[in-house]
Amino acid sequence: MTGQPTDELVRVEGLVKTFPLRNAWGRTTGTVRAVDGVDLTVRRGETLAVVGESGSGKSTLGRCILQMDEPTSGTVTYDGVDLTTLARARRAPYHRSMQVIFQDPFSSLNPHRTALQNVMEPLTVLAPDADPRAQAIEALAAVGIDGDAVHRRPRAFSGGQRQRIVIARAIAVRPGFVVCDEPLSALDMSIQAQVTELLLRLQRELELTYLFISHDLSVVREIATRTAVMNRGRIVELGPTAEVFASPQHPYTRHLLDAALSTDPVQARRRLERISTRPEPVGVEPDGTALAEIAPGHFVLR
Repeated sequence: MTGQPTDELVRVEGLVKTFPLRNAWGRTTGTVRAVDGVDLTVRRGETLAVVGESGSGKSTLGRCILQMDEPTSGTVTYDGVDLTTLARARRAPYHRSMQVIFQDPFSSLNPHRTALQNVMEPLTVLAPDADPRAQAIEALAAVGIDGDAVHRRPRAFSGGQRQRIVIARAIAVRPGFVVCDEPLSALDMSIQAQVTELLLRLQRELELTYLFISHDLSVVREIATRTAVMNRGRIVELGPTAEVFASPQHPYTRHLLDAALSTDPVQARRRLERISTRPEPVGVEPDGTALAEIAPGHFVLR
């Protein structure tokens, strides 16, 4: 299943994903580039955060990496194997190794199945050689759901507990790489810290690699090894999280941090709206496509 061992677990090169624009009559009138020529690597054992406002393309990037959406062009290499060249039938082993945690835990779970049944479901498909019941109970226990609670349906749990069940389902198949797509945004602030600590603990114990998609910069600062800032489908800045936060080099990154740090939520929203409605990303020329290394491991779009 694996290619040549390397510190890079995931490599994305020249990734483009376009969607058709249709008018009221269903006719295609153009295309929109949700992901526009992204180059990115995710190292084993790290948490790489992808941040940006809604519509920046970060969730589409995650879906393309997982092959949930077919890239329009470019390559996605996982553990040395180019997934974009594989036939769908040959991608099955990688679906087991690459999992996702979605934003809304309630819609992610089958409301008619118990917690145990929800976690067993992917095991029966992706790990037919395993004991699905035992492995599901182990995964649920790892996230703090045990005893008679495993036989309850999702509506009997709080939002934080439901997200724990979703996390258990992702780790039950014993993946190496997990895309966390806004996994905390549907939770109360008091619960976010608990789930964040759970994700960090599981990463240490199970040697997981995370792609952490979020708009919450306070969480990103706590959890991420490196941070990629995305705007209008492009990575505009990438570097160690502490350095990106302490010394943002791209104007869009500075605006994003200013808005996030504002004590006035109305003002913060207005700032982000001004950024997102500009015809071009802030400070980016229309032909600017190359990331330049301005310090070791710190890249900015020029």
